[in-house]
Amino acid sequence: MFLSAAVRRRPTFREGVVTMAPMALGIGAWGLMTGVAMVKSGMSVFEAVAMTLLVYAGSSQLAAIPLLVAGAPAWVVLATGFCVNLRFVVFSLHLRPYLMHMPRWRRMLHGYLTADLSYAVFTTRYPVPPTDEAEQQAQEAYLTGGYFITWCAWMGMSAVGIALANFIPQAWGLGFAGVLSLVGILCSMATTRLRVLSGLIAGATAVAAYALPLKLNIVTGIGVAVLLCFWLEKQFVRNPTEADR
Repeated sequence: MFLSAAVRRRPTFREGVVTMAPMALGIGAWGLMTGVAMVKSGMSVFEAVAMTLLVYAGSSQLAAIPLLVAGAPAWVVLATGFCVNLRFVVFSLHLRPYLMHMPRWRRMLHGYLTADLSYAVFTTRYPVPPTDEAEQQAQEAYLTGGYFITWCAWMGMSAVGIALANFIPQAWGLGFAGVLSLVGILCSMATTRLRVLSGLIAGATAVAAYALPLKLNIVTGIGVAVLLCFWLEKQFVRNPTEADR
């Protein structure tokens, strides 16, 4: 199992747990709101639980819910989920040298369990891939400790939201609470000028394209931000002195 006794006993596993623990409250609030939103949208308890376990991507779930309610074609729902989660392609490429020594099934399991914050915390703690077996084990234990907290907080509070959705009135404003938690997570990840710029571009484009049907303004905002920031990143690589300004 990925969470074996040997992994749990490693000091870096406990370090990952302790580092991620303060963020569990925000992750749980987001999960609670997502669980409530799925049931309030008309999904059955079984469908909501299945989506939580299989998708395990809050932003993608929240983007898909209004499309499902609006009766959007399947390709629109899938394209939206794909665009929203494009960042995980970048995460995977970055984590590849850290995990390539593992069997394929274990790499896929790490890929499923690793979320935005666990990725950000892990790569901050270990900016360089491991060079020997001891480092490999230590880094895997730290990564596992981080996403152990993330997964438990998300799944636990999503289950609570699904179970209590019909007892929670709309007047409580959980949607706004969810937005606040997303803003907090976004701000914690905006650690470079390019990331801040990508958020501003995506937000401005989504607002400008608000009139598009089926919430396609979200897809448009993400697409424009990704394309422009890829182009800007290439310009910075060609002119490294400009990137430092």
